[in-house]
Amino acid sequence: MNDLVEADPPTSKRRRRPSRSRALIPVGKERQPQGRADSDILSLPPADEPNGPRGWRTGIFGVLDIGSTKMTCLIGRGEADGSLRVLGYGWRRSRGIRNGAIVDLREAEQAIRATVGQAEEAADRRLDDITVNLSCGQPESRLFNARMPIGGREVMESDMDRVVAEGQARAYTEGRTVIHTLPIGYAVDETTGIVDPRGQVCEQLIARLHVVDAGTTAVRTLDSVLMHAELKMTNLVSSPFASGLSVLDEDERELGATVVEMGGGTTSLAVFGEGMLLHTAHLPVGGLHVTRDLAGMLSTSLENAERLKTMFGSAELSSEDGGDMLPLQMIGEDAASLTKVSRARLVSAIRPRVEETLELVRDRLDTAGFGRTGRERVVLTGGASLLEGIGPMAARILDRPIRLGRPLNISGLPEGAAASAGFSTASGLLAWAAGADRNFHDADSPEPRSNGILKRLVHFIRGRV
Repeated sequence: MNDLVEADPPTSKRRRRPSRSRALIPVGKERQPQGRADSDILSLPPADEPNGPRGWRTGIFGVLDIGSTKMTCLIGRGEADGSLRVLGYGWRRSRGIRNGAIVDLREAEQAIRATVGQAEEAADRRLDDITVNLSCGQPESRLFNARMPIGGREVMESDMDRVVAEGQARAYTEGRTVIHTLPIGYAVDETTGIVDPRGQVCEQLIARLHVVDAGTTAVRTLDSVLMHAELKMTNLVSSPFASGLSVLDEDERELGATVVEMGGGTTSLAVFGEGMLLHTAHLPVGGLHVTRDLAGMLSTSLENAERLKTMFGSAELSSEDGGDMLPLQMIGEDAASLTKVSRARLVSAIRPRVEETLELVRDRLDTAGFGRTGRERVVLTGGASLLEGIGPMAARILDRPIRLGRPLNISGLPEGAAASAGFSTASGLLAWAAGADRNFHDADSPEPRSNGILKRLVHFIRGRV
């Protein structure tokens, strides 16, 4: 058998074992592991030819990430090499948004107009249609099985559409709007794990569906605000879903990974496996809550607390933090009279909230059934994930490998690579609009209209009115 290795022939004299003081390996070099001979290994068949670059939709697309602390509008397109290019961006502080929900329509509309207008001016292009992230309406994630009799014939595409429609009907809940209907697998009779059942002969077709829905009134309010801002919402995409499209590569989505998007007002998570989105969840806590805790403990303004957190904050306390003294302007005092605060006190105000957030993530994964089933990695992204020391704390609490996720294969973002994690959702929205949604076969994702002659004519007229 090829896994048997022939032993070395015996020698006439046994070698004397060298003393421990003698160095068998030169200092500064490591012993290289010796693998088996090529003749003793059964090689894998040759690999298939690599897939070509991703085929994006033609045209230029606009996306809007409405967050609790900032709004980001990107205008971009897909490149021939499979990457994304941002042609213009707008980036401003959010107004009228709290914990992902719109609480002041007029303030939110003005902020959206300013953000989109900044991107339009940078890209020299007007937007009519836009893809938006979903973080309002208390989104929920559910799994359904839908069955349909086939009667011993071949499965057709119309059968797939009907079984998905059956699942959508089962998922309907009063007061909720379905945002995503994602097939995550099919079964024909007793055969499971089928990706595309077309052409299969069976008696019964079963579809496993992942449905994400949200409160209808919140979705309508978002649509109304966008309409007042002269924008049409063509796609609504779950925020952690979009972040996963941006920061995970194909291998991670296939082998399994959990994306934890740590935003300002919310922390959301998305579980991927076998190339599909399996679960999403939203938690009403984020980086802004850390800032508020810090401002309350130090009796300083939110502006100063955010600056201290960003520049000197950490999730873990080190031995040197006790001696580091930081300038602090307390509420009611002028800029000339500054007090001092130790970095250790700063960390002591930050750490409990970060621990609480990660423990909520762990509990939510356990409740959904994804906490104990595997040790796949967790990818932290979002602006709040840039806090120093959050990686080791997350590895300890979640008991999984951790890495910091940043947008992949995209150029032209507002910030460089070091701080680009804050634009993961916006980057994923651009990927979705440009064609990444095709891989997930979302039944609720309409095909965006291409930029035709009529649309360019409308832009020409609007630009001169």
